[in-house]
Amino acid sequence: MSKAHHSSDTISPSYVSHDSSEDFFTIKLLPPLPSYLGFGRAEIDIRLSNLDAAEAKRSPRLASLFLITLVNRQSTTSYQPQIPLVFMADFQLKDMYNRPFYEGLARAFQQHYPPFPITGFLDLIFDGKFEVRGLKERMHHTALIINEVLTGSYAKKISILKAIAPTCEDGFTGIFFPDFVATFGMDEADYEISINALEYLTQYSSSEFAVRPFIQKHPERMMQQMLNWSYHQNHHVRRLASEGCRPRLPWGMALNIFKKDPAPILPILENLKTDSSDYVRRSVANNLNDISKDHPQLVLDIGEQWIGQHEHTDWIIKHACRTLLKKGNQQAMRIFGFGDVDNVSVSNLNTSKDQLAIGESLSFGFDLQHSAAAPLLLRLEFGVDYMKANGSHSRKVFQIAEKSFAPNQVHHISKKQHFRNLTTRKHYPGTHYINIIINGIEKARTQFVLVD
Repeated sequence: MSKAHHSSDTISPSYVSHDSSEDFFTIKLLPPLPSYLGFGRAEIDIRLSNLDAAEAKRSPRLASLFLITLVNRQSTTSYQPQIPLVFMADFQLKDMYNRPFYEGLARAFQQHYPPFPITGFLDLIFDGKFEVRGLKERMHHTALIINEVLTGSYAKKISILKAIAPTCEDGFTGIFFPDFVATFGMDEADYEISINALEYLTQYSSSEFAVRPFIQKHPERMMQQMLNWSYHQNHHVRRLASEGCRPRLPWGMALNIFKKDPAPILPILENLKTDSSDYVRRSVANNLNDISKDHPQLVLDIGEQWIGQHEHTDWIIKHACRTLLKKGNQQAMRIFGFGDVDNVSVSNLNTSKDQLAIGESLSFGFDLQHSAAAPLLLRLEFGVDYMKANGSHSRKVFQIAEKSFAPNQVHHISKKQHFRNLTTRKHYPGTHYINIIINGIEKARTQFVLVD
């Protein structure tokens, strides 16, 4: 394993394109690239799906969130994705687990544990089925093989893993360390060793997935532990306190007990709502957003209590209510100053074409006006009713702007929407609709036809 990178080694991206209506960035990474990526392309195009556009525009460094985290794990402002990244070209996330990575890992193990069988380890890793394994399968496979080649008790193996973990500087690939704990450390006799290991290992990777089986098996005991972690001096451990108990953590097992009753989570979030780390606060917001999908009124009530207390807390509540805002929830709108729109009108909604082919783009525009006595704070969105394979429609809402509009003036708004197929969305021919939404209320609607 290579030594930890310094900030001067950080990969610098250059933008190829950005379309906020699609909520993705395409980033071109220029050489030189870290050797542990394991391939020699001169340039790599990466698509980061569901990236917070405002966050990325504020800092290009955050826009390259995944690879920046790889080479500069120490940064407290690193933004990490909550869903899998969709890589363009021929590079997939699972390819981080490649031969150069495992060779470096084996050398690191041998340094701390001289009997470690490098050749045997590599033979077991690349067992003939390795190439067909996905990302999570490669992570888990790594944990299984490490257990097979290490000798001694569970406690001894954990001590070796803890010695190796700091050398796995990228954070992401090191998730197999906590996975080892969740796989082999669930016995009651190993509980304290395992929990201490998760606390330590999350500082070098993330224990957010591995902690969940422990929560499921020992809910009261573990939630007290999570609350204790929320006071920890290390921001990675504090983030674990929130991220690990999210009811709907992407990639992780759902915690149905907290879908039904999230009350045990709330003291943790209360404790972290003004945390000094953006990394932690983002987790608090995402946890609340999870809760809002099953208990919307609870999150709205929390929003009413927290709003105005602190700038960090205001940001958390706004991000936590993003699903409710996209659904047009009027209480959520009012929390953030988006009021009634009875005196707001939308007219002259038009599209650049009535029919377009899959892969093309559609431009559209409309005029907005209001007759209030003073400027109005408005949240402008558009919804696309996409044709599904079964002939029904499914709406996706995209934000246009949140800003104050002067009264008795015509404000012309224009946008462009792409209809190319993505890994995350397949388009089907048929009639589609564009809907203009102001403060959660649909104000205008038009249609167009998508063809093959």
